[in-house]
Amino acid sequence: MDPFVSLDGTAQAELVRRREVTPLELVDAAIARIERCNPKLNAVVQTQFDAAREQAKGPLPEGPFTGVPFLLKDLLAAQRGQPLTGGSRFMKDFVPDHDSELVKRHLRAGLVVLGKTNTSELGLLPTTESALYGPCRNPWDVTRSAGGSSGGAAAAVASGMVPFAHASDGGGSIRIPASCCGLFGLKPTRGRNPTGPDLADAYHWLVADHAITRTVRDSAALLDATEGPDVGAPVFAPPRSRPYLMEVGAPPGRLRIGLSLRNAMGAPVHPECLAAVATAARRLEGLGHSVIEANLHLPGEEDLGQHFMTAWAAGVVHGLEAAARRMGREPDPTEVEPFTWALYQFGLAQGLSGYLRSQEELLRFSRAFAHRFEEVDAWLLPTVTEPAPTLGSFATPPGEPLQPLFHAATFTPYCPMANMAGNPAMSVPLHWSPEGLPIGVQFIGRFGDEATLFRLAAQLEAAHPWTHRRPAVSA
Repeated sequence: MDPFVSLDGTAQAELVRRREVTPLELVDAAIARIERCNPKLNAVVQTQFDAAREQAKGPLPEGPFTGVPFLLKDLLAAQRGQPLTGGSRFMKDFVPDHDSELVKRHLRAGLVVLGKTNTSELGLLPTTESALYGPCRNPWDVTRSAGGSSGGAAAAVASGMVPFAHASDGGGSIRIPASCCGLFGLKPTRGRNPTGPDLADAYHWLVADHAITRTVRDSAALLDATEGPDVGAPVFAPPRSRPYLMEVGAPPGRLRIGLSLRNAMGAPVHPECLAAVATAARRLEGLGHSVIEANLHLPGEEDLGQHFMTAWAAGVVHGLEAAARRMGREPDPTEVEPFTWALYQFGLAQGLSGYLRSQEELLRFSRAFAHRFEEVDAWLLPTVTEPAPTLGSFATPPGEPLQPLFHAATFTPYCPMANMAGNPAMSVPLHWSPEGLPIGVQFIGRFGDEATLFRLAAQLEAAHPWTHRRPAVSA
């Protein structure tokens, strides 16, 4: 029996601090779990086991997670000497010569990186089925998607390969796979974690990096280790009042929580996703909170999808052209997926005026969204509109290269608003369907107020725990 598989990162680090285990023992056990589970899931697409073992032999920094095994998403997280493909055939040979600031902070916290996790190409879709690495399977049902774009991270954590893993979120890419795989996923406030030195921002302020975790305390402690602007950061979040780990277990008080099921896309919501929100509302009221049904309607929201798509497409143009400069050659439509190429062409067609208009409208939305927190402390919404979809659901039909985008918009209409406004948001695993599929519910907090979300999440975790549940594919 593996004595570490049920322990979160905080507990594993405590064993190392007490000298009851060595980092190498933790790393060897995690490698064995990856070798056992990954062939069934395709969650880890690059491994660096020899380097990890050498790192684990020490010396390691004395941080909150000294010796704890960790995985990086194969997107944005540059690590010197390790491939960074973004899930794209065009960048399959790119190897950074430096660490990103966030990765430096991961290493400074004592984490030992074992490899990279699967992602959709450039992180564009809410499923993880790239042409480069193939589909990532959901540990709860291998015929279904693990979500995306951080699906590899979620599948690795849910199956027990590692206690937590790096993830990023530009339109729900932490929260969606957390929901699909029965995990906790928090997207921090815009600017909370660093994006340097390579990026002034990621996808025009839409993307935030953090992690997918099994426990709330791991998410809080890891954010404590990584938060704060790097030198020269153009945008950074309001400073925290105290360490986030101190919020875990702290009484949240009687919160006013707005409940909204309306979305501008008008997509139907699966009955089990509605049941997840209804169950969460009852549990919140049972914990003493006030749940207020309200309409999260904002002026001009009907056009927001177009502005978000314009900004997203501009990010694709920027991302592919930046990759072309690194690779020393122009983007080639035979080396990227049809959906990505169509979005690239759409972005080029918008022009400077269209891009600036989208930015103006997204900033206008941010201001209006902030006013919706004058009478509530957080909003409760679905994370997704259906349980984990079957693999292949987001395939590109012949002659319709943008069809996956339209499917994505109806699958996750509730997530992008937190990216557009920059607010912190989390998916909490509080519901399982009769078929045994996990379904998360989403909470969006005030800008800069991760503290309230951590207090609330920890209270829900204590009252309605989820970490004892194990999927079909589990270490």
